[in-house]
Amino acid sequence: MADKYDLTPTAILDDLKAGRILLVDVREPAEFANERIHGALLHPLSTFEPKSFPVDGSRRVVFQCGSGKRSRKALETFLKATGADAAHMAGGIAAWKSSGLPCIRLDPATGSIVDNGAY
Repeated sequence: MADKYDLTPTAILDDLKAGRILLVDVREPAEFANERIHGALLHPLSTFEPKSFPVDGSRRVVFQCGSGKRSRKALETFLKATGADAAHMAGGIAAWKSSGLPCIRLDPATGSIVDNGAY
């Protein structure tokens, strides 16, 4: 069920372009290395520390993962620990790609980085 904490990929793209959010990818390093969103910072859920993020109000913290499950867990942990404004990407990077938005990925056949365009 969607709520005020669930953001769409297009809303996140707009906020990234405008510098209104800090996008945090909570997947593991190998997942991030294989495919990621331009501008996302890696902070795996396995080592998640909510108080390590800036909560000065200059940018909203938005969590992202592969499908939305881990980012929702990170969001709930973050909200409980900090009370700061935050959200997550509903559907994760899968929804991002389904929306046709750009990402960086590793080509498994060649080991080359494939960048289908920065936002």
